[in-house]
Amino acid sequence: MVAVEFNQVSKWWGSTAALHPTDLVLGAGEFSVLLGPSGCGKTTTLRLIAGLETPSTGQTHVFGDDVTNKAPAARGVSMVFQNYALFPHLSVAENVVFGLRIRKTPQSDIDRRLTKTLDMLGLSALRERKPSQLSGGQQQRVALARALVADAKLCLMDEPLSNLDAKLRQSMREELRALQQKLGLSVVYVTHDQTEAMSMADHVVLLKDGKIEQQATPANIYQKPASLFVAQFIGSTKMNVLPMDGSRIAGTDIALPGPEGATSLGLRPEDISLSGNIAATVLSTEFTGADLLVHTQIGNQTLTVRADGKAVIQPNTQVNLGWQSSNHHWFNANGLRIH
Repeated sequence: MVAVEFNQVSKWWGSTAALHPTDLVLGAGEFSVLLGPSGCGKTTTLRLIAGLETPSTGQTHVFGDDVTNKAPAARGVSMVFQNYALFPHLSVAENVVFGLRIRKTPQSDIDRRLTKTLDMLGLSALRERKPSQLSGGQQQRVALARALVADAKLCLMDEPLSNLDAKLRQSMREELRALQQKLGLSVVYVTHDQTEAMSMADHVVLLKDGKIEQQATPANIYQKPASLFVAQFIGSTKMNVLPMDGSRIAGTDIALPGPEGATSLGLRPEDISLSGNIAATVLSTEFTGADLLVHTQIGNQTLTVRADGKAVIQPNTQVNLGWQSSNHHWFNANGLRIH
């Protein structure tokens, strides 16, 4: 079943396109992530799904229902924002059920949903506290509880973890993903953090300049990037991209014939080994714990290698590099992948 479908949906601000005409299908029960740099159109896409923006063209469907002209409250969606938007004068419990009271939900139903939701998110002992008495992670759980208590079929999240510190953000990612899988929720999640996207998503939609650059599973988008932009955006250490000069790597004497039309070669740092027949000079190293990033030079090109963190490699020393042809990523002059 399909949770969200765009049919040529676009959003223009005057002559500027926030989202070009787009076809998009997001599956029900999936954790879908809209990923990309600032200004790429991901939040606009989320707001179009929510009904907070009116599309310039096209139709929007939520679970098969045409909601293009429906108000946000009639779409059956809930939303969690970057700003938790909690009422400072209300308790945790009252913040969570505020929307239910506005919709005049029967009190017995409110009590049942509130108890269930607070128990599920570990907030029962905090139900009488005010937001100012909560940590950042607890405030985030309250905002999430407010979305879940509505029993909406679709939950939209706009960078909900960006205000948390790194350690708490990681634990909240794990909790959020486990909760989504437990409840079978359909989630559309916006982030600029590719680590969040790759660790949480069933389906990643990577946007650039208001257009979808690629959409796939995290594994496929990493292993088979559709363009140079995707190749270098995805990956905690970006892919090495070496320009080609005919059948040689530009600036070197390394012959490496590629497919017809290939103008650049991509190599992931972890796919390069420190054993081979390509001489390189170590420029610098970065110790990250489990890994050692070794920045090398071949000819006038630089190449980053991901080595074991226990390796001892000094700058200005010589190493030999090697890689398998199966790890080549070839791109044409337009920056598109050559399959």
